[in-house]
Amino acid sequence: MKKIYLLYFIFILAAISMNAQTITFISEKSSKPLPRVSVFGKDGSILAYSDIDGKIDKQALSPSQEKFQLVYNNFPVSSLSYSDFDQPVIKINDQVKEIETVVIKNSKPAKYILVKGNFNSYVTVNNQLNGYADGIVTYIFDQKTKKLKSTNVEQYRIYRITGPKQEKKQTASWDYGNSLDVPKMKKAGNLDEYKKKGIRIKELKSNDKDEIEITGEYLQQKEFALFGFRFFDLRGIQNLAFEKDSKKTLKDLLEYNEILFIKLKHKSEEQYNQVVSYENFYPTEISFSDETTIEKVKFNVEYSHYKSPYWQAPSFPNMQTIFSSFFRDNLKEKQNKK
Repeated sequence: MKKIYLLYFIFILAAISMNAQTITFISEKSSKPLPRVSVFGKDGSILAYSDIDGKIDKQALSPSQEKFQLVYNNFPVSSLSYSDFDQPVIKINDQVKEIETVVIKNSKPAKYILVKGNFNSYVTVNNQLNGYADGIVTYIFDQKTKKLKSTNVEQYRIYRITGPKQEKKQTASWDYGNSLDVPKMKKAGNLDEYKKKGIRIKELKSNDKDEIEITGEYLQQKEFALFGFRFFDLRGIQNLAFEKDSKKTLKDLLEYNEILFIKLKHKSEEQYNQVVSYENFYPTEISFSDETTIEKVKFNVEYSHYKSPYWQAPSFPNMQTIFSSFFRDNLKEKQNKK
């Protein structure tokens, strides 16, 4: 009996210890959890990113960073010191930006659904920015099957960090800007396709929208080796936000986010390097058409391609200004190919 009580006591202590390391971000207005809050260190490192329960692991934050900036919905919302994270719950003013109304055009049923909007994408290596892209894109879905038919980029910008080198056996020094991409919306119209073995799905109902978090994990127990390189801890998280109490169809979509994590190294390196890819899409217009021909350009990470300063729109998710505040001249735009 004493052994049982001892084990129970140890379990309680472990649970308390784990909870003490967890910090939860909540809305100042609604007290609901806030997913997708980024915690930036003073050097621009993205140290943490809150899950659908608004939680981050305090151990991801280093006291050496001293000052931290919280970013929510592509806007800085708070500046904190390390001691501010001693509290288990942190309230955030999340009303810095209102949810944009998605315009519905040509509502008469047709063969295809066109979902147009703004996107941004960025890649980090060991928490440090490696490349950034943003722009305007239209996704075309089959009306009947809701399957994605094509992804059509209309304008975009590419930014790269100066410094990375392509040293074959030093994966920490690689230029990962080549992995920048437009958000992949393949399953956005068919949520049932996410319901597979090994996939975890969680939902959150906030005051103004319904959110879904979908998580998959691979290579958790054993690394994968190929040509002298090692890959480990591959994880993917997709977040979708819909109109509150809606049927969660493409017409109800408010936001799409995807984060991909992977650890890699060359066999000669001692430590794994953490590479994280962030892709975000925010619909602005939904229309219906029997035609699929629209103006588009080829997305190429070696140059920008735009005809107008689309990023100056108040509703545009311009993370470039936040990254530039940290990296300044080291974050350079690729030449615009008009």
